Amino acid sequence: MTGGFALWVRFTTLDATAAQQFDALVARTLEGIRHETGTLIYAVHTPEAEPLVRCFYELYADRAAFDAHEAQQHTKDMLRERAQYLASTEVTFLSELTGKRPSPPAVS
Repeated sequence: MTGGFALWVRFTTLDATAAQQFDALVARTLEGIRHETGTLIYAVHTPEAEPLVRCFYELYADRAAFDAHEAQQHTKDMLRERAQYLASTEVTFLSELTGKRPSPPAVS
């Protein structure tokens, strides 16, 4: 299985208050992301021993779906607002080798 377009992002927030505010921003952003048909997975995690860290795994049907995601107003708003809550951001783009993942939605 190959295909899709994925990334892993690690955000470190400034402090506990910033983490809560960042989480609220993410929750608002997810309201729009849930309607993006090409966004297959947009999962947010926190490592067990790192309460100020948020790790995002994002899987898109293809590069065009990622570009469409980036063009959405809710995404632009998050990208603009997030910096005030963050100490650092690390982005890793991933090439899919194999695995199990959801199928892209059928085009009607």
